[in-house]
Amino acid sequence: MYRRYILFVLLCINSFALASNHEIEIRTIAISPYGIDNKGELSGVYYDLSNLIFGENNKVNHFIYPYARIIHELKTGHTDLTIMFKYKELEEYVTYIVALPPLQNVVVGGRGNNIQSIAELEGKSVAYLRGANFSNEIENNSEITLYRTKNFKQSIEMLAAGRVSAVIGPFEALLMAAKSAAKDKAFFGEPLLVSERTPWLQISNKSIYKFNLIELEEKFKKLIENNDLEYLKKRYLSK
Repeated sequence: MYRRYILFVLLCINSFALASNHEIEIRTIAISPYGIDNKGELSGVYYDLSNLIFGENNKVNHFIYPYARIIHELKTGHTDLTIMFKYKELEEYVTYIVALPPLQNVVVGGRGNNIQSIAELEGKSVAYLRGANFSNEIENNSEITLYRTKNFKQSIEMLAAGRVSAVIGPFEALLMAAKSAAKDKAFFGEPLLVSERTPWLQISNKSIYKFNLIELEEKFKKLIENNDLEYLKKRYLSK
């Protein structure tokens, strides 16, 4: 009995040591201007904002991944923390800490194509980011063909080539992608607002790292109150 007790204590100590030494695994979505990977040079609004939480903490691994991979890693605990929308499939796997200001998602065509309603898209095709969810109404409409793309730049290139009738996503992200494809705002028609989604700072329930949730929430709220988020948005959107 005594041996079992000692073994239990040793296991607890070892578990605590692992949690204490565990590097914080942060993942940011691979969508400009939120997460930008320029040949290994990482940056972006959410990338920089997440780094500000932990300051000079050298026990942080931060990478930029696609939606689908982050969702998978949140489920397994390989990702500890991220900023992105709520997803129904993640409800039991994550804890939501702080909400960020909501993002407006639009569907938009090329110049001269002013989409007035989702019904106008029936019989047409829309470039839709793989792993994302911007509009249930569009996703569940079998009359609309969705072409899943790896990033918004690919969506813009498909629109420019006439391979799709419209693209969908946060308008500020679509504008950034258009710039990277040498297009300006005049490239688009009038956007149609299809949803408003709220990004959340969220942590994996399977994370080994033991976060102080109150401290984490306070730090993040302070960054937003100090307008760090707005500063980063202006900085990246002005590039």
